[in-house]
Amino acid sequence: MSKIQQALSNQKSFIAFVTANDPDLETTVQNVLALAEGGADLVEIGIPFSDPVADGPVIQKADVRALKDPNLPVDAIFEAVQKIRQQSDVPLAFLVYCNMVFQYGYDAFIAACAKYGVDGLIIPDLPYEEQGELTPYTKKHGIDLIPLVTSHSGDRIPRLVKGMTGFVYLVSSNGVTGQRSEEDFSQNLDQLVNSVRRATDLPIEIGFGIHSPKQANEMAALADGAIVGSACVAICEQYGRQAPAHLKDYAQEMVTAIRG
Repeated sequence: MSKIQQALSNQKSFIAFVTANDPDLETTVQNVLALAEGGADLVEIGIPFSDPVADGPVIQKADVRALKDPNLPVDAIFEAVQKIRQQSDVPLAFLVYCNMVFQYGYDAFIAACAKYGVDGLIIPDLPYEEQGELTPYTKKHGIDLIPLVTSHSGDRIPRLVKGMTGFVYLVSSNGVTGQRSEEDFSQNLDQLVNSVRRATDLPIEIGFGIHSPKQANEMAALADGAIVGSACVAICEQYGRQAPAHLKDYAQEMVTAIRG
């Protein structure tokens, strides 16, 4: 059992997301530590990208802010992870688009994840049919490649999750990330969760659109936990370098809602 799977299997879980270098890497380190102190079971770190096809306007704007230095090196983000690791053992996952991993080099990128302390990868634009390009390296270096399942996955679900590790990222609704009202979530989410459960024993975490404690509670009740991205990034946008204290408070509120 991987570190991520173990962390998410013990109780209903809260996963948070921040964009690296928004507004700078030192604040990113403090944001991640604050979320961990607030009770987050895993923190996703988004590597800023010019064309984040899975992300809505809030995270798109964060990528623009983070890429104010267009030559931001990925190695600087790895160094930020190293600083986090000096202070916290919270599980970490990169949300990264495939082109960045390809340009860095599959083996080199995933080896660096293992070296600096990144436990998993979420690659939203990596088709199932192309995963074989990466899985030899994720297995070699012990990094979880997190599968994404949507309401359109249908009979592909067993193939999507077979042999995967970490957790299943279940997308709550069609479209990109961003806050949603209850009626915008996909219908029959409970049936989708059950379909995934029949195919794997990995924890199932629901993301996309969740921002309120009530929504987090409801999604965690359906599955094993809730993933919150845009709401965390909105806090980063509002408070800038003062965001860590607010993120910690928000994480505590969400953890309380999820675990009761």
